[in-house]
Amino acid sequence: MLRLLIDMDGVLCDLVGKWFAAYNAKYGDRLTLDQMTEWGPHRYAREGKRVYKYLSKPGFFRDLQPLPGAVDGMRELVQAGFDVVIVTAARRGHQDKLAWIEKHLPFLPRHHVIFAHRKELVRGDIMFDDAPHHLENFARHGGQPVAMAYPYNARVSYPRVTSWKEFTDFVFTYVASAEALSRDP
Repeated sequence: MLRLLIDMDGVLCDLVGKWFAAYNAKYGDRLTLDQMTEWGPHRYAREGKRVYKYLSKPGFFRDLQPLPGAVDGMRELVQAGFDVVIVTAARRGHQDKLAWIEKHLPFLPRHHVIFAHRKELVRGDIMFDDAPHHLENFARHGGQPVAMAYPYNARVSYPRVTSWKEFTDFVFTYVASAEALSRDP
């Protein structure tokens, strides 16, 4: 069965909502996701790279909200027999991310979580991510990238989805197409 590599921040959970709210409150800025037409919030934040300091705060990742349909979508893919692996980058907050996964995805074994900044080095068939550089690097290594649609990845040339329902539909269609091709003489 196919191995699905699933990003956490911006794909499984809403990182930006909490992150930008904290940053805007501290610095009186009006940073929004819609402003980001390219990857990198520091390019749009009045305080530049200070925007990243929130990602190092203990407990920051622990209480992020799941994106609509993420938990049910993950459950559906696991129950369908896919090898589902979360591949997430983290400079800090590893334990908080693991606690989030244990809380929201208790059906996913802990050994199905990989922390990696170079996600393309993890073998898989489909990668569901939001960061253009991860999607591009994965494609160069022969995988099928799928982007959770955000303004900063609007220019990627890979399938983009706006919901977990669209992603699970993509996966099942991808599998059906592959099976049809394998039967075609």
